[in-house]
Amino acid sequence: HFREDSMQKLYVAMVGLPASGKSTLAGRIREALLGEGINAEIFNNGELRRKLAGPRSTEASFYSPQNEEGREMRQKIALANMEAARQFLAGDGTVAILDATNASRRRRRLIQATLTDYPVLFIDCVNEDPVLREACIMRKTELPEYRGYTTQAARDSFVARIHYYESIYSHVGEDEKYWLLVDTMANRIVGESALESSPYYPAIREVVVCTWVKNLYLIRHGKTEYNEEGRIGGDPMLVEAGRLQAAAMARAMEGRVIKYIFTSTRRRSLETASYLSRDRPGCQVMQFSEFDEISSGDCEGMSYTEIRRKMPEITRARNADKFNYCYPNGESYAMLMQRVQRGLRRALFLAGGAPLAIVGHQAINRILISMFKRQRTEDIPYIFVPQDHFYYIENTPRHRLIERIPYDD
Repeated sequence: HFREDSMQKLYVAMVGLPASGKSTLAGRIREALLGEGINAEIFNNGELRRKLAGPRSTEASFYSPQNEEGREMRQKIALANMEAARQFLAGDGTVAILDATNASRRRRRLIQATLTDYPVLFIDCVNEDPVLREACIMRKTELPEYRGYTTQAARDSFVARIHYYESIYSHVGEDEKYWLLVDTMANRIVGESALESSPYYPAIREVVVCTWVKNLYLIRHGKTEYNEEGRIGGDPMLVEAGRLQAAAMARAMEGRVIKYIFTSTRRRSLETASYLSRDRPGCQVMQFSEFDEISSGDCEGMSYTEIRRKMPEITRARNADKFNYCYPNGESYAMLMQRVQRGLRRALFLAGGAPLAIVGHQAINRILISMFKRQRTEDIPYIFVPQDHFYYIENTPRHRLIERIPYDD
């Protein structure tokens, strides 16, 4: 039985395998609640583990279900954080977030049996994207606890840790009273047992489904020979004017923190991004084919004038419905939208809330901008994306901003 004011406070227990996005989501929930004036705090088992168990907890065998010493230590850490969370809510705290794998039914039963003063909402995070999973694993190998490991040894150790957790992992649903099952990559609620009586539940659900963006920069590549000649597609390099634009972009971005730069696989995108990354030694640059320019199929390398003269039926059909028109053996904006959305979700997941830039192409940036402007689909092909401006975007439940900024402002 909960106390009379039990619905005025809440425990949130994260669930999921390592590299599933738990900690990122926990941080967003805390930030969103604090923004609403709700006192929320995170109690992270990993931080306490590194403090109490030291280097031995880095070894994969520490997580084996057959390792009795490791199992007892992990339970001790879990109970210590539960007690800290309880004390937080006994004071002026309102929402206590337990950030841990909580992978087994046994552990979740312990949480429910121990924390009986206020309701417990379990949030089970799932990430089944193999690209993101591998990228998250490699990012984990850079943690200070793996400092004495080679990259391959750190990866092998962390993968072995995941396998141990997989052997005991079960989704929420059978034993838990209140829960959310979340696809963290797609920002989608897969299933739920709603805690409708809690005043914080609606705010938490909104965080889960929000395309959370803070400090996103959209940049179009600099001018190429194809741009000067009015030709579409291809893989040209920047011309001198394009290199000057890229240099002006880098100057305009001076002083802005950027931790990740995502590009297409095209040379003009990579060359433009190099101007941004050269003075940011800790910045990671990653190529995503999802951000490649729209495919013009049979019309690749042609100018619009040439298409009008040689293939007038293509010009007529595209003018009639530019968003849905598909170039012969190419793509339409409608088709492009699916892969660009997937690329953005991957980029945001990997950035984990850190400032990021996407150096894309005209059609790519049109799609990305439309996702935050709630643009009508038929208007997307006409969004203005100049080569001497960048876009700055923020999108959280409380704050939405889209700003186009010239390089020479």
